[in-house]
Amino acid sequence: DVFEQPQHVGHKKIEFHITTDIPAVLQINSERKETNGKNLYATTEEINNTGFGRIFPAPSSNDKMETEEEEDEIPSEFITRRDLEKNRLSKEEMEKFSVFKNYEPGDPNCRIYVKNLAKQVQEKDLKFIFGRYVDFQSEVERNMFDIRLMKEGRMKGQAFIGLPNEKAAAKALKEANGYVLFEKPMVVQFARSARPKQDANEGKRKK
Repeated sequence: DVFEQPQHVGHKKIEFHITTDIPAVLQINSERKETNGKNLYATTEEINNTGFGRIFPAPSSNDKMETEEEEDEIPSEFITRRDLEKNRLSKEEMEKFSVFKNYEPGDPNCRIYVKNLAKQVQEKDLKFIFGRYVDFQSEVERNMFDIRLMKEGRMKGQAFIGLPNEKAAAKALKEANGYVLFEKPMVVQFARSARPKQDANEGKRKK
């Protein structure tokens, strides 16, 4: 009897290491509950704790989600100031283009007007350039950022871009005006959004 007890303890240790075969461990535990009650409960709890501790899919998936979100918000998704300056026409070069002949930036506001866009230009190209003036971590700024690219009719090759504030719009105008996109220089001005409303009011008054 004295020699049998340590042998059983040795067997228990070997069996408890087999974590894959949980039902077998549970069966052995149920058979030996009578002989060694409290100790076995303690060991099974320890096994369960270590087992559950190892298997945690939730945190790993959360980590992935966080890294993906962080990647989405990295400014490298948008054009750098260096690239803007590199592909932008100088003032002397702008004077050679008829589209810049009577250029006026217009009255500052949070919307800008872009014209002389190439046929291949898509919204994602404009987002790549003007997205750098938006803080995508701010829900308010994300919602205010709006791109309307005209692809048909007389407005073809033009776009209206809503930015979070006048400061961002002024910076975008200064840095992006004359930027060559698909071999055509963009003409960037402040959008004249106030005028149509005034005209509409005047029309109502005349009636």
